[in-house]
Amino acid sequence: MPEVTALFWIVKVLTTGMGETASDYLGRTLGPVPAGALGLTGLAVALVAQFRSDRYRPWTYWSAIVMVSVFGTMAADVVHVIAGVPYAVSTAAFTVTLAAVFVAWRLSEGTLSIHSIRTRRRETFYWAAVLATFALGTAVGDLTAGTLHLGYLTSGVLFAALIAVPALAGRYLGLDAVAAFWWAYVLTRPLGASFADWMGVPAGREGLGWGTGPVTLALIVPIVALVAVLAKRHKAAAR
Repeated sequence: MPEVTALFWIVKVLTTGMGETASDYLGRTLGPVPAGALGLTGLAVALVAQFRSDRYRPWTYWSAIVMVSVFGTMAADVVHVIAGVPYAVSTAAFTVTLAAVFVAWRLSEGTLSIHSIRTRRRETFYWAAVLATFALGTAVGDLTAGTLHLGYLTSGVLFAALIAVPALAGRYLGLDAVAAFWWAYVLTRPLGASFADWMGVPAGREGLGWGTGPVTLALIVPIVALVAVLAKRHKAAAR
């Protein structure tokens, strides 16, 4: 697992935004089923590479995170668009799913700390939790922006404020570091996705109208640049 630094959180938020717009773009361009098949294939390839790795490799790890972001968005959107499940219901369902993963992980391993992930079983629990957080975060972001009529920009500002809560609670109220980490981790998804949607959707939907394709490409650039920095730092630290 990577070291949890400020750069980790920045890249994480960028990948959530890119996954949101990339999923929307592929869905509109290819159609929901072909896009879903493409996303699932990409996710499978990325996770196979990650599980075959015997140590943390920045490019492998962040490629898997990107594909989880894309497919997690597709999974949440399919539940709403195709199955017709309201965002409030899918939010509750994904919350229960994430809680179930955490409970099973805790009962099996005795901890939810990512720094203890040194076995295949713990890594499996980790990626199951990550996928659930992306699906949950997508549903929550769409719930606030659409169902609650806050809009994407207001939702983004809301989640930016909420993500500061675990950091402050950990510093001043003694919140457990593992709980603070996962609290913030869940919120990175609706935070990044809300701002990305705001940039990509048309003005008629209270967005900037830049288009999901261009926004996706624009976010890929800093992601690649920052992962390159992380890879360079990791290599230097290994030396």
